[in-house]
Amino acid sequence: MKLKSFLGLALLAATSAFANTPVYLDATKPIEERVEDALARMTTEEKVAIIHAQSKFSSPGVPRLGIPENWMTDGPHGIRQEVLWDEWQGAGWTSDSCTAFPALTALAASWNPEMSALYGKSIGEEARYRNKNVLLGPGCNIYRTPLNGRNFEYMGEDPYLASRMVVPYIQEVQKVGVAACVKHFALNNQEINRGVINVIVDDRALREIYLPAFEAAVKEGGAWAIMGAYNKYKGQHCCHNQYLLNDILKKEWGFDGVVVSDWGGVHDTKEAITNGLDMEFGSWTDGMRFGASNAYDKYYLAQPYLQLIKEGKVGTKELDDKVRRVLRLTFRTTMNPNRPYGSFATEEHAMAARTIAQEGIVMLKNDNNFFPIDTKRVKRILVVGENAEHRMTIGGGSSSLKVKYELSPLKGILARAKEAGVEVVYKTGYASPAVAEQDVKGAVAPEKIFDLDQLRAEAVEAAKDADLVIFIGGLNKNDGQDCEGNDRKDMSLPYGQDRVIEEIAAVNKNLAVVIISGNAVAMPWVDKVPTIFEAWYNGTEAGSALASILFGDVNPSGKLPFTFPVKLDDVAAHKLGEHPGDGVNVRYNESIFVGYRYADKEKIRPLFPFGHGLSYTTFEYGKPTIDSKTMTADGKVTVSVDVKNTGSRTGKEVVQLYVADKKASLARPVKELKGFDKVELAPGETKTVTFTIDKKALSFYDDKRQEWIAEPGKFEAIIGASATDIKGKVAFELK
Repeated sequence: MKLKSFLGLALLAATSAFANTPVYLDATKPIEERVEDALARMTTEEKVAIIHAQSKFSSPGVPRLGIPENWMTDGPHGIRQEVLWDEWQGAGWTSDSCTAFPALTALAASWNPEMSALYGKSIGEEARYRNKNVLLGPGCNIYRTPLNGRNFEYMGEDPYLASRMVVPYIQEVQKVGVAACVKHFALNNQEINRGVINVIVDDRALREIYLPAFEAAVKEGGAWAIMGAYNKYKGQHCCHNQYLLNDILKKEWGFDGVVVSDWGGVHDTKEAITNGLDMEFGSWTDGMRFGASNAYDKYYLAQPYLQLIKEGKVGTKELDDKVRRVLRLTFRTTMNPNRPYGSFATEEHAMAARTIAQEGIVMLKNDNNFFPIDTKRVKRILVVGENAEHRMTIGGGSSSLKVKYELSPLKGILARAKEAGVEVVYKTGYASPAVAEQDVKGAVAPEKIFDLDQLRAEAVEAAKDADLVIFIGGLNKNDGQDCEGNDRKDMSLPYGQDRVIEEIAAVNKNLAVVIISGNAVAMPWVDKVPTIFEAWYNGTEAGSALASILFGDVNPSGKLPFTFPVKLDDVAAHKLGEHPGDGVNVRYNESIFVGYRYADKEKIRPLFPFGHGLSYTTFEYGKPTIDSKTMTADGKVTVSVDVKNTGSRTGKEVVQLYVADKKASLARPVKELKGFDKVELAPGETKTVTFTIDKKALSFYDDKRQEWIAEPGKFEAIIGASATDIKGKVAFELK
């Protein structure tokens, strides 16, 4: 047979075989055709099987049809180590040490969507390499109170900022064939009683404050998965909540992905069937009680569901909808032949983590301009504080990580100081109790004996001879601090840190305080300390990122994503609302007045305002201009402002646009963030920053009419460097 004839027959055979391929296996076909084909081939038992877990982090596929399992992974800041099939403990792998990326508060503090895209791309590649097809993150719940133990996993107090930062993260994760599972939907603003507390909030606050970031995640980010929250709303658990999941998420927003339960967040089979849940996962539970092992068939959406179908008590309409969504997830991820392979714990990812961390570090205060460190004057640095060397990638709950390495602040400073020929001395200053590593089976806390008085005295004595003292403190991931499952008791720094800072300030005026936290902290010593930084939980390259800021290799450009109040009574959730509620209900009496909105309304001067952050250079703002003093109902107006770098260093400034409604039929905030742009300027350089304001930016939610309203009238466009540092205003009118 001639070669040409042989090839022709081979091609014909291949074409014939391809023609007989089931549609669901043919990646050239539209996903919806593949979904329907696969659905039609499945038995009821197979359908029920794929909507609930089979292990801690996986759910079954359909082996008979060649449809693979779904594998989930925590978390929003790095890819969790492999755990045992039915336990949280690590599986003992030697190849699962990941890159730790900065906490999402640090990402939000960058005020830079490009950093969010870099974050999503990098963490998505790590998830893909580990063959996970669902990343359990990002989180975008609103910062309502500085006591919430899980605030460090979220993106601040403002819905507009959170919306702009969450979208690029999702888009880039999903480009590598991994679903972003946005959490926790919705109103998960405290950890105390999180599994039972019912949130009572008005519709206006729900729509204006707590839902916009999730809506952006769905409509703009195109999220393929959403995780329900533990708490209740309207008396129903959020993991099977008719109003949130069916009415808003799926019907109103058109979400076509899967709703995944938080682990153990399901409580009722019939509600789970009808109220929008698609996939059930759990924790040491059979869905009804704690303690059962490998009891996944007893989950609410497992055998109890199948039994109801067999008895004719429920139909399969809801089941088919759930299965369609799971199949759609599978075809978008594991059954997409064009998925890239990803990469894991690479130098490129470590450098991405460093870049994000550098952009998020906030210089809160620099009164004596002692920073950046002048290595010609400073020859001896004293570093004080347990957080200078404390591991911050472990603990905190589900975001705990097993990392390839974690460069501590102390190591970062030591390395940079060595380059400059500067001596560094370290004193602990204070200490916290040891805790066991939560992902290690049978782990116990190591013995840790310390005397706080002695540690403090040693640090104060050493401070007398230092050219510069850098105190590195704040919070850690211990229970009752920045940690899942519990909230803080108050805003104070733990372990006697305030006293250490006060006593060092009394003997050395060249003192900088670096706070590592995911929450605002009280600073009774603020007037005695000339320089303060907020350095967040910055992951693998935390130490090098911090050192690069302190020594001036990188100009600080982070801005606060939430308000630092002076005291808890300055927070609306505590002054007007409730926290943590009565164990049954928690009332959001403050409504829309969260964060800077409340501070503006009550004329409260914060410790440090929303959007605040200093630089080693200076910026001068011109007078804002507007292209039209009138906006029609279907039109837009453009606001422009010139910003000039008037200092001697290249730097980045976050130009913020707020909008004020001068007269409205409902109470409105004094102003609301509606735009921001981070611009880089060389010394002497000027750039024009332009914002477009549309009708949406002027709207509020009328809870009586159940719709968004933009009332005709007078408005102001306000340009600021923070919520309190206002640079200019320009008026316009909506006709």
